[in-house]
Amino acid sequence: MDEPAFDFERAVQDVVDSLPDRFRAAISNVEIVVEDEPPPGSRLLGLYQGIPLTKRTHWYAFALPDKISIYRGPIERLCGGDFNRLQAEVRHVVLHELAHHFGISDERLLEIDRY
Repeated sequence: MDEPAFDFERAVQDVVDSLPDRFRAAISNVEIVVEDEPPPGSRLLGLYQGIPLTKRTHWYAFALPDKISIYRGPIERLCGGDFNRLQAEVRHVVLHELAHHFGISDERLLEIDRY
């Protein structure tokens, strides 16, 4: 019997749902979407576009929502169909991009061994 297809949208939502309440409540004006592929020529697994919480001022009130894109194709290719690895990689990418929303840079993620 074939294994069911991996549900990226559900996996992403499960990561968000698993966050402690205080972090989930702090996610503000951000849309998280699953897209098939990153922009042409890039090798991204995910991308945060927006203004991190730590950089927002009173002028932010009229801003469009931030966007976190999780790219299905590159993650599937990286994981080679391994269901457990897919779950772990989706979790890692979602948390990485959410870290940017909270104002944590790639450099800081490297420093704390979370890149």
